Amino acid sequence: MGSSTAWGCLLLAGLLEIGFASAIKFMDGHKNLPWTLAFYACVILSFCFLEQAVKEIPIGTAYAVWTGIGGVGVAIIGMAFLGDPISVSRVAFLILLVISLVGLRLTTYN
Repeated sequence: MGSSTAWGCLLLAGLLEIGFASAIKFMDGHKNLPWTLAFYACVILSFCFLEQAVKEIPIGTAYAVWTGIGGVGVAIIGMAFLGDPISVSRVAFLILLVISLVGLRLTTYN
């Protein structure tokens, strides 16, 4: 697997993390079957893609980027669709997190 493929897998893993973290909100203690199935499908696929990514990307970098994509994505979904609070400082810190994730990508030599 090449570097671009590994980073693509990591991006997919992060997007799937957004999926499983968002699904938690609607699972209702595993009683809402569609959301429960979505949660487990996203978890399994996310970890599969993360596993592939760490074959080429250092684990510390991969884990930080994976959780960062998930954190930023869920925060945006929460603010845009779920009534989470929006403030200038919160958006600014999310932007700093994105800048940090890009920095990790640019400073990783894979």
